Amino acid sequence: MRIMRLKEVMDTTGLKRSAIYKAISEGRFPKQVSLGARAAGWVADEIESWITERIEERDREEEQSTRN
Repeated sequence: MRIMRLKEVMDTTGLKRSAIYKAISEGRFPKQVSLGARAAGWVADEIESWITERIEERDREEEQSTRN
């Protein structure tokens, strides 16, 4: 299991810090894991799954729009 720090999560998702924390508070993004008193990170597999879900959502929407 690999842990990603905030900069890597931002680079991987293309989201800014504020967008990540807003999405977490809204339950739309994986929560971070505490690594110590002042350190946190995200499970890489959870971030990759979140990205995959966005891709699948996009593909479903495109498929539905071509049917209509």
